[in-house]
Amino acid sequence: MAQMASPRTYGDLCGVARALDQVGERWALLVVRELLLGPKRFTDLREGLPHISPDILSQRLRELERDGIVGRRKLAPPAGSRVYELTERGRELEPVVLALGRWGSGAPFPAGEARIGVDSTMIALRTLFDAGAAKGLDASYELRFGDQRFRVRVADGRLELARGEADAPDAVIATDPGTLSMLLWHDRPLADALRTGAAVVEGDRGATARFLELFPVPAS
Repeated sequence: MAQMASPRTYGDLCGVARALDQVGERWALLVVRELLLGPKRFTDLREGLPHISPDILSQRLRELERDGIVGRRKLAPPAGSRVYELTERGRELEPVVLALGRWGSGAPFPAGEARIGVDSTMIALRTLFDAGAAKGLDASYELRFGDQRFRVRVADGRLELARGEADAPDAVIATDPGTLSMLLWHDRPLADALRTGAAVVEGDRGATARFLELFPVPAS
């Protein structure tokens, strides 16, 4: 019977090195990122990470399971799907991922036809939320990306974001991740996106305009 390869290690007692022993392999932290907003099927993970091969994704999931960062369970009928989710220890990585995302937001964009996924966009909102810019704002939103829905609440200088429909939101923004990123970080006017149909807004346009100002990229 073939034996599993021993996990690679830096052989260093420092906590940073021991953390990297568990999440330092290529794609590992991006798998964690994809699970921050809740459980996903293998196919959902592949959709969020289109450049990873199925074999490598399977390997990373096995390693993260082995280290107690990711768990696996089967949904109750009628779904019956097997999903992956972060364990309690895995969820402790959220502030690490957000801090890394904030630091990386000042790095150059990759060359070629790079894209940003739905969950990546939502994590970017958490990463770049500016509590000062939200001062005095009390509003709720629903973001729609195709059949995916996210509810967002901004109040008391805090951001709450979760998967699912919002209850009586002040505004609904329907678009795609690329367009939203252009509106947020690349100076595309909202009026232009609305005119071309790249974005559709229902509800309070003023609240929508204010929402788009809450996530500035830090000065590099």
